[in-house]
Amino acid sequence: MHVTALGTGDVVGTPKIGCDCDVCREARQTGKQRLRTSILVEHKGKHLLIDTGPDMRAQLLAAGSPHIDAVIWTHGHYDHFMGFGDFYRVQRDLIPVYGIAEVLSYCGSIFSFMRHREVVMTPYEPMDICGMSVTLFPVMHDTPTCGVRIEADGAVFVYSCDTTDQLSAPTLETMKGADLLLLDGIFPPEVHISKHMNIRDAERLAERLAPKEFWCVHMSHKIRWDYRYGARDMQTWDLPANRE
Repeated sequence: MHVTALGTGDVVGTPKIGCDCDVCREARQTGKQRLRTSILVEHKGKHLLIDTGPDMRAQLLAAGSPHIDAVIWTHGHYDHFMGFGDFYRVQRDLIPVYGIAEVLSYCGSIFSFMRHREVVMTPYEPMDICGMSVTLFPVMHDTPTCGVRIEADGAVFVYSCDTTDQLSAPTLETMKGADLLLLDGIFPPEVHISKHMNIRDAERLAERLAPKEFWCVHMSHKIRWDYRYGARDMQTWDLPANRE
């Protein structure tokens, strides 16, 4: 299982338009950026996209223009699904899109003019997608939202973007045992928001879940470039790796 963070930014990305903070200034001077968060998972020649944000065209070009075999929409916010059309028209086959019923109903209605096959998933019930065992689990946001657990070749990848740390016992149990854990970490520790985790919240949650490797994604321009758990755009992981 090969995992790529196509983007690691929040809804506006970094650098933020019109902002002259130290982080955005450094981004403009050096070419660094955080595009909107989305994840590409490759397994045995198949490619699964988790979320299709508005930077999708640039992200997929940077990833080598892979053929997309399936999509998961975690929730119906603009920065997590509105780039679906960026690659849809180059695909000759009908793309299956997975998610919980509420998310597919909303996102699917926006893209009703594009032929795609919606596959409803039930939280906590694994489903085979691209030869991998995929489980969605509910998280706490301001709209129906799910995290994703993927198991393949003895490795476990867990991803949860756009959530607080107030999670149910079944969700916490589903998130345990990860070789790689990617979590929402939108703001520095001194900033609190009702529908996201700041980086200290994410670190504490990671300590409870005890993954082998942990990184933050969905980071705003308030997160410095040298943050030790800050994932980078186009950062990749091969799982399983260095298993004892």
